[in-house]
Parts: sequence; structure tokens; C-alpha cells
Amino acid sequence: MRYLILLLVLILWLGGCSREVMQTLYKTGVIADDYRYGDLYRLSNLPQFKDPVQVCPPPAPPPSGEGVALYVIGDSFTEPERLSQRDFPGSDFLRTKWENQNRVLLDTAKRNILLIETVERHFREHFAQPVTMLTIVADTARPQTPATNQASITRQLSDFIQSKGIEERLETVLFSQNVFLWFRELKASLNLNGFGRVAPTVGISQDHNHLFAGLDTDTTKHKNSSFAALPNAELKSLIDSANATADRYRGLGFDAVYLSIIPNKASILDPAQGRYNHLIERVEGHPRLRVPVVSVYEQYKRQPDRVYAAGDSHWNCTGRRIWIEQVRKTIGL
Repeated sequence: MRYLILLLVLILWLGGCSREVMQTLYKTGVIADDYRYGDLYRLSNLPQFKDPVQVCPPPAPPPSGEGVALYVIGDSFTEPERLSQRDFPGSDFLRTKWENQNRVLLDTAKRNILLIETVERHFREHFAQPVTMLTIVADTARPQTPATNQASITRQLSDFIQSKGIEERLETVLFSQNVFLWFRELKASLNLNGFGRVAPTVGISQDHNHLFAGLDTDTTKHKNSSFAALPNAELKSLIDSANATADRYRGLGFDAVYLSIIPNKASILDPAQGRYNHLIERVEGHPRLRVPVVSVYEQYKRQPDRVYAAGDSHWNCTGRRIWIEQVRKTIGL
């Protein structure tokens, strides 16, 4: 019995230390998916926003995607569980995550399109300088694997134990089951109803009907919040960075480069919470911008209560379908 208990504790500890082990525990059912009700519910534990994550079907297939290779640089809105090849049938599809590096070989027999997607809250960070994480290689090039110095076993073990996010993962491993959610929901409800407080990582609308990512509403986050001032000088610099990015990739062989800024949830559902900086409108309508845009801002504004998940900072199936259809329409799929 002692050995079994020690083994269980070891497995749970490993799950907290290692993202890979935790994913295995998810798949085997040892622990529950902490995001099953949305990322904002996970952070806030407010029961009124407990909304099971939906698996969205792909929109109706386009008339033809043949001869198109679609490359995406994107954030969590274009993660594999939210966007994939099946949403753009007939075309080649490759996604590169922001801050990652990727090397690609363009097929000159196809129409190569680059779509740069960013949620509004990270646009100012992403375009503080021109984007360079996607490298184009010639057909004779061979990817070079940089030499790495092998760390000592002691150093590797130390890094493993102190890895980033270990405390959060341990909490997930230990307290993600439904039996614990009741206690967490009770505490969160008492804090909101009794003291008007929510978790510092989330924001809430003035009528308490909508939950947002904290970065959307916290004006101390000058580069992220919908309500942080955006000076004209910074806006011009961001536009120049976007133009330089598009010029670079067109020069490297892409036939077209597009920009898509997905609105912050707070920008659509509660723009009167503060002085909205109108980032998307100012970027998309700027006279210096030379990059064609895939825009859903106006469509989202016309149906605000239908495009975002209740317990998540991302879109629901309707919001996702609108964006995919707009991508297809704009880039000609």
C-alpha cells in the first residue's frame, strides 16, 4: 500500500513537472481536462460561466482550394484544436505559432498565401518590430541543426523540477476533478457577490454578464488592454512594422500577405467599460497600411452576444465560422 501511494504521488508530481506527462494523464483519464469549460471559467471558477467547450464542425467546403498553399502565423485562435486543414479543404495548410521559428519551402507551382493572425490584445506586442519567425528556404537548402551543449544530469533535473508553470500544473493535476470544482465555485461566488471581486487574471463586464481575459480590461497592461491609450506615433510605428513584414514576405516568394486582427472579447461585449482605444478600426482604416486585411470587427459588433463562448476568451462556433468564411472570401478560396 505504501508503495502504491508513493507511485501515485510520483505520477501526479511528474504530471505537475512535465507538460508531456500531464497530456498523457489527460488522455488516459487520470486527470480531467482543466479547460473543458473554457479558459476564463478555469481562471475564475464562476459557475454562471461554466460552459462546456464545443467541438465545431468545419464550415461548408469552398468551391475550390486547389493550387493554394495557406501559411498562417497565429496565436491561440489558430491552435490545432480550433483551426486545421479541414477548414480549408483542397489547399495546403501550415501554421506557425507566434514566437516560434519555422522553416518552409514554398511550392512555386501553387499560389502561396501568408495570413498573419493576432488577437487584438497582442497586436502591439507582435508588431513592435517586423515579424521574422517564418524563414523561407531554397529547394537546395538543408535545415541546419544547431549544436547544443548537453547539460549535466543534475542541471537537467533542477530545470525539470523548477520548470515554468509547475505550480499551475500541479494545481490542475490535484484539483481538476468535478468534486473540487464545487468548492472553488463557492469561493468565487462569495468573492463576487460579497466583495465585488473576481480573480485578478480575469475581468468582468459592468452588468456581470460577461467574463473577459484580464489583459483586455486592465489598463495597467499598456500594450494589451482595449482601454489603454494608443498614441498616434505608436500606431504609425505599428503600421510601418506591418508593411515591412508584408513587403519582406512578398519579396521572399509569397504571392499575397494578409493581416487579421481578432477583436478582444471586451472590445465587442463591453466597449463602454472604459475609453476604448479603437485599435482595430484605426489600424484597418489607416491610410498608410498597405496590407490587405481579413476583418470581422463590424460583423462581430452586429451580433455581439453570439460570437464568443461564455466561459472562454475565444470565439464560439458562430464566431469561428464567420472568421473562416471571411478568410476564404478575402483571400479567394
